Amino acid sequence: MSERPSQEKIIEIMVKALDSKKAEDIKVIKITDLTVIADYFVIANGTSNTQVRALADEVEFKLKENGIVPERTEGNGGTWHALDYGDIIVHIFTRDQRDFYSLERLWKDGEEVDISSILTDK
Repeated sequence: MSERPSQEKIIEIMVKALDSKKAEDIKVIKITDLTVIADYFVIANGTSNTQVRALADEVEFKLKENGIVPERTEGNGGTWHALDYGDIIVHIFTRDQRDFYSLERLWKDGEEVDISSILTDK
């Protein structure tokens, strides 16, 4: 059994998967010192229910290629998906749902991680 990749590598895989499918406004927030539920939140949004599902599927696919499967997945059929990888939770929303849940505001005391080096040039 191979060793699980580092958190940084897992986040890189997640961000690249989201970016490859044109996710909007990808954010990574380090919440290690704020809660025991996770160390990081990865947050992004899609432009439609179909894209939100595709984004979640791509994250799951790319991580599974690296031997990593979510502990749990949640969703409502299109407007939001949460993929729980234990220490990293991915939240993918439509823009309206992202604005409604406002995770960035709720976790504003967290540390936003600079992911600019991971994203492709726009």
